[in-house]
Amino acid sequence: MIPEFYNPDLLATALTHKSYANEHSTKEAPVQNNERLEFLGDAVVNYIAAEWLYQQYPTLGEGRLTSLRAALIRSAALAQFAQTIGLPSELRLGKGEEESGGRQRANILCDAFEAVLAALYLDQGMAAAQEFFVPLLNATAHTLLSENLDRDAKTVLQEWSQSVLNVTPRYQLFGTEGPDHAKKFKVEVWLGELMAATGQGHSKQIAEQMAAREALKLQESLVSSMAVVSSQ
Repeated sequence: MIPEFYNPDLLATALTHKSYANEHSTKEAPVQNNERLEFLGDAVVNYIAAEWLYQQYPTLGEGRLTSLRAALIRSAALAQFAQTIGLPSELRLGKGEEESGGRQRANILCDAFEAVLAALYLDQGMAAAQEFFVPLLNATAHTLLSENLDRDAKTVLQEWSQSVLNVTPRYQLFGTEGPDHAKKFKVEVWLGELMAATGQGHSKQIAEQMAAREALKLQESLVSSMAVVSSQ
């Protein structure tokens, strides 16, 4: 849920995409978009995430803290936070952006979330921004850490498959679906002659990551399956 603001104009600006501002601005009454707030919000997001991780995980080294922070504040994660607080329905979008599915576009949601956090910081200070953002981080960080989701899945799979199976994963695109503005890519990951898992996403790179993550969940069965394939 989006918090209450003392200055509602700040929130309105944070929710205003440039497409809306371009369509509704006049010389007499210009409409501000959220890009400047997004710039500030990027720094606020980084600071809150870094400070919280530092306090929450005192035994973790710099490298793991850095990878956790990157996973927590990547565009897809911030877009999901935006969904969680109901941001899509509140956005002010231009007609073209609205019709092309802009309310569900990850980069628009990510930018708007950063802008809202910056607006809250300007409106009520860092403590309010932390109070709003930290519960979202807390709900995600423990899962990331326990399942190693902050690490690059393709790298983890390659390290495991080379050391245990003596093969290097290869990724193969096997299909796409959906309109151009919301296309989904489907990818298979192969270990030698064994098709280990599939994944899909809004880019080929994301689909490959998802396929690698699925394969990592099947490590024990993949060892058995590889043994069967090798004996044939």
